[in-house]
Amino acid sequence: MAMNSLDDIKAAIQRLTEQERQTLRSWLVANFSYDPDVLGDRVAEPAVAYGASAAQQRLSVDEYLEFEENSVTRHEYIDGAVYAMSGVSESHELIAGNLFAAIHGHVRGGPCKPYKSDFKLRLRIDQRDLFYYPDVMVACGREGVASHYLHYPKLIVEVLSPSTESIDRREKLLSYEQIATVEEYALASQDTAQITIYRRAQNWAPRVHTGSDSTATFQSIGLSLALRQIYEGVL
Repeated sequence: MAMNSLDDIKAAIQRLTEQERQTLRSWLVANFSYDPDVLGDRVAEPAVAYGASAAQQRLSVDEYLEFEENSVTRHEYIDGAVYAMSGVSESHELIAGNLFAAIHGHVRGGPCKPYKSDFKLRLRIDQRDLFYYPDVMVACGREGVASHYLHYPKLIVEVLSPSTESIDRREKLLSYEQIATVEEYALASQDTAQITIYRRAQNWAPRVHTGSDSTATFQSIGLSLALRQIYEGVL
């Protein structure tokens, strides 16, 4: 089918299945670099808790860590810019809690440790420092673990929220791919029983698991979970 206008392209995309759309997103991220702030993916406003000029000034890593240690609100740090994180819904909290509980029970007593959303992930990509708060992380070994953040997770899980979904699917996917130790990145929907898993071994192609009878396998830690367990008490 010939597509001669932007409207034709939009119409073609709307006809794609969800899995086909996610494959397209991954391809765009992999082949076209972009600044997510310019494209409007990052919807949060720069934090103003630092004072009137905070939105204009760029903070050093040490300044960010010092403030964050005493802040009631969590903030993510993107190359000097600081973004306040909004609160989460009950569904978000329950899904993240179910995932953490299952993962914790699975890796308990072994070399791997799970971390919840109050513990930061620190990245350095192309001379840029970034700090995120993933909903669940698993790291195996003590290398790169500091008092308030870690460098080298093996598995990262984010629960999607309307305000951050585009960031999780694009900006963070691109960032997490740069961490050599990351084997899997998983996204859990809030509105339906659906888990999307990106794997390094599969060139980050998305694998979508839908429906409470489905099973999601986190190969990086050898854990298979029924979606009904992940979404217990939610859907």
